[in-house]
Amino acid sequence: MTGLFDPLQLGAIALPNRIVMAPMTRSRSDAQSVPTPIMVEYYRQRATAGLIVSEGIAPSRHGIGYCRTPGIYNAEQVAAWRQVTDAVHAAGGRIVAQLMHCGRIGARFNKAPDAETVAPSAVRAAGRIFTDVAGMQEQEVPRALATGEIAGVVEEYAAATRHSLEAGFDGVELHCTSGYLPMQFMAVNSNQRTDAYGGTAENRTRFVVETLEAMTGAAAGRVAMRICPGNPFNDVHDPDPTETYRALLSRIAHLGLAYLHVIRSPHRDLDAFALAREHFSGPLILNDGFDGASAARALADGKGAAVSFARHYIGNPDLARRLREGLPLAGFDSKTIYTPGEAGYIDYPFAAS
Repeated sequence: MTGLFDPLQLGAIALPNRIVMAPMTRSRSDAQSVPTPIMVEYYRQRATAGLIVSEGIAPSRHGIGYCRTPGIYNAEQVAAWRQVTDAVHAAGGRIVAQLMHCGRIGARFNKAPDAETVAPSAVRAAGRIFTDVAGMQEQEVPRALATGEIAGVVEEYAAATRHSLEAGFDGVELHCTSGYLPMQFMAVNSNQRTDAYGGTAENRTRFVVETLEAMTGAAAGRVAMRICPGNPFNDVHDPDPTETYRALLSRIAHLGLAYLHVIRSPHRDLDAFALAREHFSGPLILNDGFDGASAARALADGKGAAVSFARHYIGNPDLARRLREGLPLAGFDSKTIYTPGEAGYIDYPFAAS
């Protein structure tokens, strides 16, 4: 029977246990999207996870959406991430980079002056977004990518994959949910294209397939993807997510992804884990709402190969030890999730010995 503390092989990445730290935006980079020294300590503290999935990292300056979020598209960023990965590896951990292009989600105050907001179609997302310099702002109206430009965006992901390996990451994960660029291509309200990237489920998933092909070409055995079928976050809508994700998963079977990271669907009648098991033959990392006991049951029942934890890792840098020894889990301060500085970031205590 598989347990949380059994080792696991995910493609070319060997894990000492099956407890994964899920990606979480924490907004501690500097204004140039360069990781800061406190980020080195934050990830080092959590290196006893079997695998850390980094916060979302922009593959290009155009991919930045939120304030104080990191990139991996220039030499300074790569060098700063190398300090993070070196610290994690020195502590015995493994870490992959989650590549996150926000697409139409963003405000110009959070971007470099020469950065654009691009998307499949020129459709503004509902809602507002926080900026450090101007407070809450309406989402930008994006510029629709021309068909001939899409290959260039795909290459940005491939270049970011190469930069991630240069920075010492053990692999890369494509962020394909939460209403960001890949999901904007797959959703019918944000993708109103009439070319080969719009319309049918096969066409709407084309961008994701081409991106994964480019990424695996740069890092075979070290590329993964995160999905959440039916997730409406950031104003995306798909009337038939089952059809969309069947089409997507059937078209990437040949790529040999290291794993598929699956978030529980918000739709009660859609079992995202079962859908993934049916259409993806590789290892699954399950996410959303698990505690130690339910995670152990999911693995014992064969529902996935590993389980990822997000919020439990905010206040419990030693979560793996606490789960192994049955120690109480600490809470966290929700007011400091996205604030700059050390408070609520690297000052949570480890359990007493």
